[in-house]
Amino acid sequence: QVELVESGGGSAQAGGSLKLSCKVTGYRYREVTWFRQAPGKEREGVASINTLELPNLTYYADSVKGRFTISRDNSKNTVYLQMNSLQVEDTGMYYCAAGWVANSWSRSNEYNYWGQGTQVTVSS
Repeated sequence: QVELVESGGGSAQAGGSLKLSCKVTGYRYREVTWFRQAPGKEREGVASINTLELPNLTYYADSVKGRFTISRDNSKNTVYLQMNSLQVEDTGMYYCAAGWVANSWSRSNEYNYWGQGTQVTVSS
């Protein structure tokens, strides 16, 4: 049974930090990507990591470059998203997704499995 379980969401002040975790079980994957969706907006890719390549192969949306860091611990089948210098615009439901990307890491249809989401709320 495939399972993606996110944790670590919550509330933070602008300028603060949060760290999200995504544990994947029951599925052999290559990429894990964090997406987010704000109310009334489309789901967008935030950060992606290739879990098989060394050194780490990572990708970021322009809006989070320099503030967010995606990392992995393969021994724990877990991918992390460290979010620093949070902005109000980072508010949304954050989902992790796992799969084997063929074309574009930020396209949601590239992923076979999704977590249930964890809410991140940033206040000013």
